Amino acid sequence: PAPTAQETFEQPYHDYLQAPLQPLQDNLESQTYETFEKDPVKYVQYEEAIHRCLQDKLAAGKKQLVAMVVGAGRGPLVVAVRSAAVRAGADVKIWAVEKNPNAVVTLRHRCVVEDWRNVEVIEKDMRFWDAPRKADLIVSELLGSFADNELSPECLDGAQRFLEPDGACIPSKYTSFLTPVTTHKLWNDVKNYNDLAHFETAYVVKFHQAFYPTSQIEKCFEFSHPNWELTSNDRYAQIEFTSEVDALVHGFAGYFHCELYAGLSVSINPESYSE
Repeated sequence: PAPTAQETFEQPYHDYLQAPLQPLQDNLESQTYETFEKDPVKYVQYEEAIHRCLQDKLAAGKKQLVAMVVGAGRGPLVVAVRSAAVRAGADVKIWAVEKNPNAVVTLRHRCVVEDWRNVEVIEKDMRFWDAPRKADLIVSELLGSFADNELSPECLDGAQRFLEPDGACIPSKYTSFLTPVTTHKLWNDVKNYNDLAHFETAYVVKFHQAFYPTSQIEKCFEFSHPNWELTSNDRYAQIEFTSEVDALVHGFAGYFHCELYAGLSVSINPESYSE
């Protein structure tokens, strides 16, 4: 059969080392945002999670709600909040907080062109902005491919001071997972750099010609939000695997499972992959 649009899009990335994004340090390009926004599952799940949360807030007697979208990018989560609010019949004020000046231009343009009357664009770092009031909901999509590798826990811990005591975070929890992998091509690609730093770098990879010597996929790190106690985000894990065949292990494949709200999730863990 002919490849799907998704398979065609992914083909150039098969067994290709991609340097991990650092959106806190760097301002992402528009093309990078466009790649994110092609996700066929994530934003559907986010909208449903936000819808359930808004319904719960209305059922609890809340009237005028405030949602804070932190790391708003070009606005896909703003659209999700607006759509969920319409479905829930909720009056929601939205703060779209984004530090990237390039993305802010797009957000402000969409406010005008798409008539986002309930949206205020805030060109600030979420960790340092002083919100005029506390929010009922903080929504973010700061996860990297290994969940916490783009500093999501640190950023959300900084933003939660503007969350109501009964407020919710979407996502509410995320867990990273590891499994050993054999991949001669990728190991040689890293080796060709001739330094230790590249062997100690986590890469984003779409595995294609890879072999997994065990079926075990084990939990590594877990983070929950809101983190009212401001528990340290330092983590250490010791994990044991039992190989089912003789194989040379070149590294580890990392995945995450992210719980959004009320049982809804997004996941790249093969055991719970979002379809």
